[in-house]
Amino acid sequence: RLPSITVPSSVTSIGLSAFVGCRSLTSITVESGNKVYHSAGNCLIETESETLIAGCSNSMIPTDGSVTSIGYSAFEACTSLKSIIIPDNVTSIGGFAFRYCTALASVTIPNSVTSIGLGAFEGCSSLTNITIPSSVTSIGLWAFEGCSSLTNVTISSSVTSIGTRAFSGCSSLTNVVIPSGVTSIGLSAFEGCFSLTNVVIPSSVTSIGTRAFSGCSSLTNVYYGGTAEQWNEISIGSSNSLADATCYYYSETNPFEGAGAVTEGNYWHYVDGVPTVWAK
Repeated sequence: RLPSITVPSSVTSIGLSAFVGCRSLTSITVESGNKVYHSAGNCLIETESETLIAGCSNSMIPTDGSVTSIGYSAFEACTSLKSIIIPDNVTSIGGFAFRYCTALASVTIPNSVTSIGLGAFEGCSSLTNITIPSSVTSIGLWAFEGCSSLTNVTISSSVTSIGTRAFSGCSSLTNVVIPSGVTSIGLSAFEGCFSLTNVVIPSSVTSIGTRAFSGCSSLTNVYYGGTAEQWNEISIGSSNSLADATCYYYSETNPFEGAGAVTEGNYWHYVDGVPTVWAK
């Protein structure tokens, strides 16, 4: 058990993942006079790069601008960390930053963040809701893999790609809306999301990776933002559950009524923001 860490003033280098797995850690301090590191709010900070390199269950990330990035494995395996507020001046969340923080139930990601690193929240099994802000353009590999309590994820329209296994094993997800900016859905991106019943896929998507929706045994409805012809042009990898679901194609007006009405096919539109099937 390691309850506290004091970094001497003479220390000039601390390696990656140096304190990963120190589950009893509640206090981090740096002796005055250290020219490379300082501490604030029970966080160890590399002063020049403004990178938080280690935190603990009692950490409060400074809001004074002294931290602009959360480093690699900074909070990894802090199993007692229950919530964290990431301040507005932080622009990046590093790889494995909160990996295996199994008690983490609440996290706020500000609009200043532009990148979420690989495995950043992997295995955060108590996390229930997450909002990807409009500043983020890509969701990294394994970013939320194994977040088994995640019931709601809001992905902003600025996101253009969803990485390999990004939401794999998020077994409590029931609905996913992929925003219109996304062009690719990575390998196994939603694999093992066996509670997933509905997914909205925009017409901007050109490729869906192998096993992207594998094991999504409850998937019933796919609401596609384009036509059947466009859907057939998408490169869809093997071992997907998409083929077992009913695919609906977007139509702003009721295609079964008026001039040029059709008698066959599956179509949908939005009613108060909810995907709704046009009745035949």
